[in-house]
Amino acid sequence: MVELLKALVYGAGGMAVVGLAALVALQERLVYVPVLPGLPRAYSITPSRLRLVYEDVWLRAADGVRLHSWFLRHSPTGRGPTILFFQENAGNIAHRLECVRLMMQRLQCNVFMLSYRGYGESEGYPSQSGITKDAQAALDHLVQRKDIDTSRIVIFGRSLGGAVGAVLAKNNPDKVSALVLENTFTSILDMAGIMLPFLRWFIGGSSSKGPKLLNCVVRSPWSTLDVVAEVKQPILFLSGLQDELVPPSHMKMLYDKAIENNRNCRFVDFPSGMHMDTWISGGDRYWRTIQLFLDQYAPEVQSCDASCTSEIANDDEAA
Repeated sequence: MVELLKALVYGAGGMAVVGLAALVALQERLVYVPVLPGLPRAYSITPSRLRLVYEDVWLRAADGVRLHSWFLRHSPTGRGPTILFFQENAGNIAHRLECVRLMMQRLQCNVFMLSYRGYGESEGYPSQSGITKDAQAALDHLVQRKDIDTSRIVIFGRSLGGAVGAVLAKNNPDKVSALVLENTFTSILDMAGIMLPFLRWFIGGSSSKGPKLLNCVVRSPWSTLDVVAEVKQPILFLSGLQDELVPPSHMKMLYDKAIENNRNCRFVDFPSGMHMDTWISGGDRYWRTIQLFLDQYAPEVQSCDASCTSEIANDDEAA
């Protein structure tokens, strides 16, 4: 019996050591997946395949890394809001084109799609500090454009993209009108505890318990829960309740944290929404929710009155 207990203890300890070693050595590969298994890094299609008017835009991040992006124009005049779109952690911007095509159609908006460093045709290797610089370069480019309404720049981020977008919105309160977060995690620290349960006691975000002794080894913590508490712009939280990757509770925690200091927050859940398909399964209600949010917080001429808020609420109740 004693020998069995020793074996169990040693086995658990060995698993913890292996898990820690993997976390330290391979964490960027776990967090950032620029190339999907079995697929090339190159874009599978370009916007022209979907008959979208676009231009290739090349940027330089603050540290000199060369970045590729697409600016998709809804109309020749460039009218409407401009969505700065931040994608999930896996694949590249070409894999999001069908969603963006529908976004442009339903929201009557321009869309700017950034390839993070190490993704698509962008140079470099992904990291939190690097991608934060990439996002800033994209926003700086947009505010300098003469062919869009720079007072109507809205950030949209899904999953990892939500973490990226929250940081950018916090750092640029005067350049970003509003923020939309979809199926975003509270932090990579919390996600590590979900992916590797035996490390949960030793690693976690600000809301978790335990000594968190291993937090210091995580190079990309993406602590969104702490960031949203400092975002001043209106925030729309879109949560798929069937999310199989990020627990839906994360989105509710983000909302609860944000609304403590920001009254212009809205939380909408979608009962059948999974991590990657909420924009599909949510149907008309999904796009109408975003449209009403944009009408209120990124209007064409003047601020929307209280009727916008009422309309969102009524639409939600009717669903």
